[in-house]
Amino acid sequence: MAEEKSCAFRTSIGGQALIEGIMMRGPEKQAIVVRDPNGELVEKVEDLKFIKDRYPILGVPLIRGTVNFLASMVNGVKALMYSAEFYPEEEAVQPSKFELWLEKHLSSKALEKAIIALAVVLGVGLSVFLFMVLPTLVTGGVLHFFPDCPMWVRNLIEGVLKIVIFLLYLIFCSKQKDIYRVFQYHGAEHKTIFCYEAGLPLTVENVRKQPMHHPRCGTSFLFVVIFVSILFSSVVFGIWPITNTLLRTLIHLLLLPLVVGVTYEFNRWVGRHVQEGGIAKLLTAPGMWMQNFTTNEPEDGMIEVAIRSIELVLPSVKGKDEW
Repeated sequence: MAEEKSCAFRTSIGGQALIEGIMMRGPEKQAIVVRDPNGELVEKVEDLKFIKDRYPILGVPLIRGTVNFLASMVNGVKALMYSAEFYPEEEAVQPSKFELWLEKHLSSKALEKAIIALAVVLGVGLSVFLFMVLPTLVTGGVLHFFPDCPMWVRNLIEGVLKIVIFLLYLIFCSKQKDIYRVFQYHGAEHKTIFCYEAGLPLTVENVRKQPMHHPRCGTSFLFVVIFVSILFSSVVFGIWPITNTLLRTLIHLLLLPLVVGVTYEFNRWVGRHVQEGGIAKLLTAPGMWMQNFTTNEPEDGMIEVAIRSIELVLPSVKGKDEW
């Protein structure tokens, strides 16, 4: 007999899949739970400090989207580095001269910060290049031979290329053997959050029955960022028909903070209303479909990790995490 779904609500708790683990982030605490090579669960819990508490302007709508996105990137890289420490490479690799120089001139804490900063810059830079810059460069190169091409055709080609490149990127990642288990943990994270939102006891059996695709997933967020950027650039270049490739690229980059800000507010809205159906459910459908490439059915042990990670970040006051 199915459990009665009492106390159903939307939570602000979110997570990220790691190497053999999950990071969960609640309103007060962040927890990382990793299953080590011996099969034991290793837990790391820390209290959260929000930058908006020190600088309230950074919590204003549209601004908070970019701030929270960068913060999540930093926290995500830190968590990934932590989980990777439990699974070092089997073969020791001789450190390069640059790595030796860094170890000699920087303290371990400074070196860690430098690595995290570099990883965030490279991660954001690669995403921006693949999904924003590359489509503009390719379109500009092709249409160089068709100077009389209408602006709407240029905008259409750029938009289609952005979506195609994003889709190919997801397919490529989903085919990587090492990523498959990470995407299983991703599925466990989503299912566990759904189970908690449904008000059901957090057991493997209850979590297993939950949906695997969540409307507030990072995959959906990135897809909406690309879609919103297409809309914004179509309007801007419809008003100012700019054909210079470098100038178009620069405008795309200048629009990016606004695009991320709008996408963040959109995700907050659909997170509250998607269960009601209607327009919210329709708008989330493409992003939810994209999660077919980034979530896999988890093993029971993975669900146990997800359950423990969410238990560690539940708020001290019931309902404080309501979305």
